[in-house]
Amino acid sequence: MKKMLVKVSAMAAAMVMAGAAFAKPKQITIEFWTHEDGNRQKLEERYIKEFEAKHPNVKVNVTRQGAAKLIELVQTSFAAGKGPTMFNLSINDEYPYIAAGRVAPMDYKAAGYKNAKEVIAAYAPKMLDPVTVKGKVYGLPLELTNWCIFINKKIFRDAGLNPEKDYPKTWEDMVDISKKIVKRDGNIITRRGYDFRYKYYLENNVPMVEQLGGKLISDDGKEAIVGKDAWIKFLTFMQKWGPNGENLGSPTYTPARSVFNKDNGDIAMCSTGLYQEARIKLDNPSFYNSGEWMVVPYPKFKNAVKDVSACYYGHYYMVNADATKDEKAAAWELIGYMLSHGEEYLKEVNIIQPTTALLNSTTFKNMPFSKVFADDLNRGHIVYYGASSTDIQSALGTAISAVMLQNKTPEEAYNQLKKTVQELIDEQ
Repeated sequence: MKKMLVKVSAMAAAMVMAGAAFAKPKQITIEFWTHEDGNRQKLEERYIKEFEAKHPNVKVNVTRQGAAKLIELVQTSFAAGKGPTMFNLSINDEYPYIAAGRVAPMDYKAAGYKNAKEVIAAYAPKMLDPVTVKGKVYGLPLELTNWCIFINKKIFRDAGLNPEKDYPKTWEDMVDISKKIVKRDGNIITRRGYDFRYKYYLENNVPMVEQLGGKLISDDGKEAIVGKDAWIKFLTFMQKWGPNGENLGSPTYTPARSVFNKDNGDIAMCSTGLYQEARIKLDNPSFYNSGEWMVVPYPKFKNAVKDVSACYYGHYYMVNADATKDEKAAAWELIGYMLSHGEEYLKEVNIIQPTTALLNSTTFKNMPFSKVFADDLNRGHIVYYGASSTDIQSALGTAISAVMLQNKTPEEAYNQLKKTVQELIDEQ
């Protein structure tokens, strides 16, 4: 009788084990939030389908928003104690989440690496510095971006300019050229020469201050808005640029980059990255193939004391620290899979995932105007990032809007900016 009971128990245990072995894997849902890009979306939809086919227990829900809207959405979501499973933003908007412990360090094996050392070795020098804290890597770059100046040649010629010779080498040139190109209906601008990337002041405008000898933050990290003369000169330049000065542009107009591709004759120049080439091709193939656009370096002031280009930045994939262990592993495996297609991203979307192999590839070297971007990359540095970088970006916007739109003096705007940013870094 005892032998029979032992056999029955053994059979029951075997059946339980067999059932466990054939049980379906736990269902995992990944909420993936990213910024809009029509070319990139096509690739990622395919990658996600392939990933889901290999992992039937994983469902990936994608939320796509404009870049500015996504920043707000992620910020609001994390503030409410939620947040997506994985997301990407510009590093100056993402770093505060690392500092606050809201994102998880990499699951190296899930992403296809042995350890942090192997990850770092796969990328160009310093590319992972912004997301490496105490030896742990917290993100992988979807793209590394620096901005140069895109030019519509037809508008230059229409204004009596030779785009190949008369393109702006200095910010003073930018003013003079824009005066020749601009058209207005009363005080309303109908054709701009150039306009800035408003909301992206750390990337687009801080280097202008650095050219004049100023700094955002001192080298020891203790003083904010360093070099009063440089900041006053910069704010004066922006005031003269705006509607109460030469009336060449304003934050109130549609972003220049957004209208450039349309080739409607309403913008001659804009600041944007290599990815813009793929977007022109998608939005307006005839303009892309016309040869009527070109890319030139980021200008500098005539009296610049430092030669520096627009700051480069990375959009890094990161994973929510509050996700479950299984969700984190699945998210990092998905990130690793998508980023294993770096050369296809470059060919189809014109975005650079800064691995050593890709930057040395013939694919990169053969991209139109890639040398302009590469040379400017060598003149630039990573955008400022820190626990308060999002708030500092906002403070810069407030100062620039004050002189351009509210008739504040550059001195008033400078004093308030210095006070605000000093308080922010003192709190860190």
